[in-house]
Amino acid sequence: MKAVQYREIGKGPEIVEIETPEPGPGQIRLRVTAAGLCHSDWFVMGLPEESYTYGLPLTLGHEGAGVVDKLGEGVEGIELGGSYAIYGPWGCGLCHACAQGRENYCPRAAELGIQPPGLGAPGAMAEYVVIDDKRHLVPLGDLDPVEVVSLTDAGLTPYHAIMSSKDRLYAGATAVVIGVGGLGHVGVQVIRAVSAATVIAVDTSEEKLELAREVGAHHTVISGPDAARRIRELTGGRGAEAVFDFAGVQPTIDIARETVAVDGDVQIVGIGGGLMQAGFFSTPFGASVRNPYWGSRSELMEVLDLARVGAVDVHVERYSIDEAPEAYARLHDGAVRGRAVVVP
Repeated sequence: MKAVQYREIGKGPEIVEIETPEPGPGQIRLRVTAAGLCHSDWFVMGLPEESYTYGLPLTLGHEGAGVVDKLGEGVEGIELGGSYAIYGPWGCGLCHACAQGRENYCPRAAELGIQPPGLGAPGAMAEYVVIDDKRHLVPLGDLDPVEVVSLTDAGLTPYHAIMSSKDRLYAGATAVVIGVGGLGHVGVQVIRAVSAATVIAVDTSEEKLELAREVGAHHTVISGPDAARRIRELTGGRGAEAVFDFAGVQPTIDIARETVAVDGDVQIVGIGGGLMQAGFFSTPFGASVRNPYWGSRSELMEVLDLARVGAVDVHVERYSIDEAPEAYARLHDGAVRGRAVVVP
């Protein structure tokens, strides 16, 4: 089968022919119908050799959906031919966090060598993918997998961050979304769907700010030295009750720190490498800073339900599996409007 793999440190993704995997006991094989590209893939591929821990070759694709093609021994309750989304942050399945469906915060996954598909385990950027357990599949029903596959990360991650700050998103509150690319443009829609808060979108790109306005942002601000002052003006000087930074680079983290209100939340979602100093004389009284990771299985179900009722719509660019390197290049250059999806 064809697959998109990262095979050599410092090089980009490659199209290769590999053997079609067979499901073992308890496993499920999917014929992939859609696989999303993510900046996290470039983060992994950009790591120096001494920091890289994901194994080579690595089949990419931690956002995946497919049709059940073959069942391993002992699998019940999963429909052959059924359409499913893949829940990516796999855990041990036995701890307190996993029992709540919060496998994204499983404390034992690392020590047990459990890694997400596309981020250690073979991912969905291929014609077939094997899933380790049926609990990591969520039925799609009549949802178009190409249109919603990105919600498994680019929807789930913003949703998890936003819902953990839901008590700050009361009517009259302000939410700032910094970075309105693949995750941020979904984040704007989620805030509008679950709250009455005013949304201010921030980005360096006027094209992405236009997308933010299209999906519901009330105000847009160009990211730069003047951004914090402009946000303070729009909030009457008090700042934002919740700031969601989907870039995570030092300049955007500085904007977040300078604009969060007293007793507000800062959620650093992006993995741009920036750091925030928190404490007295650095952040406002009562302000909290959090770095959320992915989301729970039940939250993925909720995100897909938002798509089902039309509350969330991912802007998608479609590519064939042979065009994946080109799609990754566009993603790297910031040229993708919304989210890029490979359709094998």
